[in-house]
Amino acid sequence: VQLVESGGGLVQPGGSLRLSCAASGFTFSNYRMTWSRRAPGKERELVATINSDGGSTNYADSVKGRFIISRDNAKNTVYLQMNSLKPEDTAVYYCRSIIDGRLYWGQGTQVTVSS
Repeated sequence: VQLVESGGGLVQPGGSLRLSCAASGFTFSNYRMTWSRRAPGKERELVATINSDGGSTNYADSVKGRFIISRDNAKNTVYLQMNSLKPEDTAVYYCRSIIDGRLYWGQGTQVTVSS
């Protein structure tokens, strides 16, 4: 199993970024996918989750209305569209999934929101 995030970077407040997580080594279309983040000095926080067919999503209150999680099962990729970014969104963003009872994480991608 491999999860590889990309798309992070430096963005000004109010800007947008789209993160991608490319999955391999398992049947991607069978599993729920989740984006989490860890800000400096804070606990890891669940950001958004999407079920296996993309028909159901959930978001943390802190990102609701600004972030959109989606997936393309043909490309084995899950996305996180982040809009109206705030400095408090600065964190390392990870995708993860529980596959056959085991939790897998990607290596993370840094998002920095600063002017």
